[in-house]
Amino acid sequence: MKLPPPLLAALAALRTAGGRPRLVGGCVRDWLLGLEPKDFDVEVYGLDYERLGRALTRFGPTDLVGRSFGVLKVRLEGVEYDFSLPRRESKIGAGHRGFAVAPDPALTEAEAAARRDFTINAIAYDPLDDRILDFHGGADDLKKKVLRHTGPAFAEDPLRVLRAFQFAARFELTLAPETAALCRSISGTFTELPVERVWGEWDKWATKSVRPSLGIVALRQCGWLKHFPEIAALDGVPQEPEWHPEGDVLVHTNHCLDALVGLASWRDGSPATRRLLSFSVLAHDFGKATTTKQAERRGKLRWTSPEHEAAGGPLTDSFLQRIGAPLELVPRVRQLVINHLLHHQGAEEYRDTTVRRLARKIEPATLDELIAVMQADHLGRPPLISAETVRRLDHLRSAAQRLALEHASPKPIVLGRHLITLGLKPGPHFAPALEAAFESQLDGAFTDEAGGLEWMRNYLRAHPPALSSTHCSPP
Repeated sequence: MKLPPPLLAALAALRTAGGRPRLVGGCVRDWLLGLEPKDFDVEVYGLDYERLGRALTRFGPTDLVGRSFGVLKVRLEGVEYDFSLPRRESKIGAGHRGFAVAPDPALTEAEAAARRDFTINAIAYDPLDDRILDFHGGADDLKKKVLRHTGPAFAEDPLRVLRAFQFAARFELTLAPETAALCRSISGTFTELPVERVWGEWDKWATKSVRPSLGIVALRQCGWLKHFPEIAALDGVPQEPEWHPEGDVLVHTNHCLDALVGLASWRDGSPATRRLLSFSVLAHDFGKATTTKQAERRGKLRWTSPEHEAAGGPLTDSFLQRIGAPLELVPRVRQLVINHLLHHQGAEEYRDTTVRRLARKIEPATLDELIAVMQADHLGRPPLISAETVRRLDHLRSAAQRLALEHASPKPIVLGRHLITLGLKPGPHFAPALEAAFESQLDGAFTDEAGGLEWMRNYLRAHPPALSSTHCSPP
């Protein structure tokens, strides 16, 4: 494993002091998967806390805040690293936080590895001798793409089930049958989890997934999908085979999620963009659970879900609130959910005024985000591809880019200060005049400030009664 030189120097100093430093956890897992390790966590055997501190002091100030847990933080050339002693954990209460943790320098490496959640996270690496230390078969599980719990202590912490959910999606893993069974046996402990920890795992799923459907499949296998009833309600909801040959609504949603992460909008997006798009696609058909019924279409009885977009709005809100999503995320996701079928309404060609009004309608979401959700929805019906839908989305994207509206909604050109410039005194009469100006701007009546001022002069001439007591003659 390629390590930063300052970290290598610190590891060598620890060995000189009599310690056996090991890299542990995610950095080893990621390295074995061919990914670039980001956070290097070091576990040190053969030293007590004081000797650990003395060996590292010459590299810079040491943060002793984690002393009770046997953790020492050191900043090496601007990067902070955790150096820890092996620790014992004892279950003393309910939930994720119900543990007593104490450092134990006498703990063997195999015993320390056994406290980790999954075998793929229990692999250690000796960076000075370049060798793997794998006491639980984690390297083999990685090769086989299997997520397996390390030991029976797994059941003591319900958060580990949600870690399984996001790990499955991020690393394309499937649950070992015995791990799924153990997760089902502790399903009742979900309520012990703080909502902020629930959100933390969902956020990793939304922003880091390689195949997000595997996370949803893992939740279903674990029996934990019931804790997210808006998703669970999609399981088994029928769809018309001619339009949705892939299966029920949950199957469709999983296909859409996997299609999403292949789109440039998600792949090249910031964590905030990925978060928004992932939850919007996950929730886009929530409304089908309450609206799906059989009705006659084209002379045949078919499965339909009329107005499921609108029905999905409140369900989206309840889901995001339940998992502890940030408040600012909720209205953006809701707008994408309730408008995700707008490309099926209206003509194939989008007029400029239609694009302007659509951008305004979906704010605070954007057209680029809406198009990504529509694309994912369209690609979630394998093997069906609609040439008409592709054309519509391409035209909408081109129109949005031409009007510079792909990332923002239209902003009014004529403002209150312009009315003052034209001789009006501020008052309640400003609102209808500015609203009329914005509506005309959306219709394309003017595109710049000069045009807006000229439009407003004409408007004031045509509407003198309502404003006569509060304005001078427009110049």
